[in-house]
Amino acid sequence: MINFSFSLPTKVVFGKDVQQNVGSEVKAYGGSKVLLHYGGSSAQKSGLLDQVCQSLKKEGIGYVELGGVVPNPRLGLVYQGIDLCKKENVDFILAIGGGSVIDSAKAIALAIANDCDPWDLFDRLVDAKDCLPIGVILTLAASGSETSKSSIITNEDGWMKRGYANNLMRPKFALMNPELTYSLPMKQTIYGIIDIMMHTMERYFTPVKNVDLIDAMSEGLLKTVIKSGKVVVEDPENYDARAELMWAGSLSHNDLLETGRIGDYAVHQLEHELGGMFDVDHAAGLSAIWASWARYVYKADTGRFAQYAVNVWNCDMNFQNPEKTALEGIAKTEEFYASLGAPISLKALLEEKGIQDITEAQMREMAQKSTYGNKRKIGNFVVLSEDDIVNIYKAAWER
Repeated sequence: MINFSFSLPTKVVFGKDVQQNVGSEVKAYGGSKVLLHYGGSSAQKSGLLDQVCQSLKKEGIGYVELGGVVPNPRLGLVYQGIDLCKKENVDFILAIGGGSVIDSAKAIALAIANDCDPWDLFDRLVDAKDCLPIGVILTLAASGSETSKSSIITNEDGWMKRGYANNLMRPKFALMNPELTYSLPMKQTIYGIIDIMMHTMERYFTPVKNVDLIDAMSEGLLKTVIKSGKVVVEDPENYDARAELMWAGSLSHNDLLETGRIGDYAVHQLEHELGGMFDVDHAAGLSAIWASWARYVYKADTGRFAQYAVNVWNCDMNFQNPEKTALEGIAKTEEFYASLGAPISLKALLEEKGIQDITEAQMREMAQKSTYGNKRKIGNFVVLSEDDIVNIYKAAWER
């Protein structure tokens, strides 16, 4: 176990109807004029937005609205949010939605508090010193952004997808009502399941040894998500299963499962460039390339992959041939994603977007972007070169 520092300042209020008290939560953190930030029309049609507005009015808190957040949230909308907040003297950002909405809200809050171009933060030209307070009403169990220190934004100029992490942008509170996820399209629920699993596995596959407690927590979380995911697919309004998934989403990405170790994140970095270039769903991109990454790197620590197979997928340990067990665990993961209807190859992923081919030049461009032109390394379980990244893309295409 390596040294670590862990802090989770976000207040989590979990359960039925908790969103109805959002006004008092905003007031407790000094909010007097709020930006309500959300995605499409679902927040309006469901009546959730009306509940929020009534709660704010009850506390005498003003608000303005900015919808339109899309998957792979855009820098252009972040700029609109900054202009609106400055014009209206907004002092609190309330994200109503899932990870994309929350990430967009974080970018707005950072840029206003630091009086900077938000892309300078994501492009690592400046570092944040402050952040406007952020609150969340979560409507999708997936990204964990409601308690995380990170945000991912896509720049339409060059279609680059970049992440930025800073503890300052952890939300002040997250109101989490599993019932708000009942009406989600099943595709979004499924991709949320995959996102939660991938956030956990990015931390699980680590070069650090002897972190048994966090291993056990990660394995338990994965088994719970697999079990609850199957229940929700069959019974979308099963409160207990929805609750397990919603809390798992936060625990998978609030850094608890990275204490005492270092994560890998290679698959996320490779997917970010897929999302930037082809605008694919984030979790779909992860499911399309994870197994190809795993088969490419597993020999660096066959024992860890075998442990994963045994403790998460209940595979029998082959002590004479641990490699066989390791590969079985990879295959079980891939089979589970496929059973949910998620793509497990780049070809299947891009065909959903009407794209019939991907060139090696495009793969090379994504590899160069992911390494910031060879200015940073990708992966910690195995450090990947630009050629390694291209080879993984190729393997994922040929699945």
